[in-house]
Amino acid sequence: MPPPKSKGGKMLSLLNWRLKVTINDGRALTGQMLAFDRHMNLVLADCEEFRRIRPKKKPGETETPPEQEIKRTLGLVILRGEAVVSITVEGPPPVVDEDKKNALPAGPGRGMPAGRGMGMMPPAGMPPMARPPVPFAPPGMPGPPPGFRPPGFPPGMPFPPPPGFSGPPPPGFQPPPQ
Repeated sequence: MPPPKSKGGKMLSLLNWRLKVTINDGRALTGQMLAFDRHMNLVLADCEEFRRIRPKKKPGETETPPEQEIKRTLGLVILRGEAVVSITVEGPPPVVDEDKKNALPAGPGRGMPAGRGMGMMPPAGMPPMARPPVPFAPPGMPGPPPGFRPPGFPPGMPFPPPPGFSGPPPPGFQPPPQ
């Protein structure tokens, strides 16, 4: 029994190959296929367009002038699958050296972290933070997650209430329904 076909089948095996795609207006596009989808939309790199045009026959001429082929370089093209009439293979994918595959081209400049103007570490000589971290959430913010204990609080000991929130609830206070 033959192995099951993978999804994409023949098209998947043609990735990175040089293809000639004929579209419904008569043009032919040649390029390296980078991607495709179920609608046969194609992405072609280093694409060139070839058009055949027939010169007009002048009055008094008996012979039809020969067709001309006009070539135009397009570059990266996204081709709608609705327009594709036929696809033929022009050549295999380009050979890539393993050494060059992982190497980046040398460029100007130097590598630095991309930040928003401040480094991650404070510069040397800056005073430490003026106050310790707050052991409770500000009003309107949720408290610590369940099971969280700040350093110095033994298990079972409740957190101290924030300033201004000590004592029993006011008369008539109803907790939210669960």
